[in-house]
Amino acid sequence: MSRPPVISVIDDDSSVRLATKNLLTSRGLAVHTFASADEFLRSAELNDTSCVITDVQMSAMSGLDLLTHMRSLGNRTPFILITAFPNDTVRARALQAGAVCFLAKPYARLALIKCLEIALKGSDGTSA
Repeated sequence: MSRPPVISVIDDDSSVRLATKNLLTSRGLAVHTFASADEFLRSAELNDTSCVITDVQMSAMSGLDLLTHMRSLGNRTPFILITAFPNDTVRARALQAGAVCFLAKPYARLALIKCLEIALKGSDGTSA
C-alpha cells in the first residue's frame, strides 16, 4: 500500500491551518502545518512534501517569496497560494513563478481539493 501524499500547510493564522488540516486529513492525506515559511524551511518535512499550500501575506517571508526561493533552489514541489487580499498583479506573479493555483479567501473547499488534485497529478510519479 502506498504512502499518502504529504501536504504542508503554511499560514500564520492558526484557525486557517487547523481548518485546512482537518479538510485534508478527512480525505486521507498526511498534513503538516507551519506558522511561517521559515518554520517550514527548517522542517524535516521540507523534502518529503508533495504539495505546499501557503498564505501569500505572512510576516518575514511571504508565500510568493517562499515559492520563488524554493524554485531558485531547484525544488519543483507544487504550490497552491491563498490570500485574503487578491489582486491581479500578485496572481500573475504567483502563476508566473510556478504556482498551480491562486485562491482568494474564503475559498470553497472543493476549489482547494480540485487544485490539490491538479498539483498531485504532476508529482505522483505516474507522469512520464
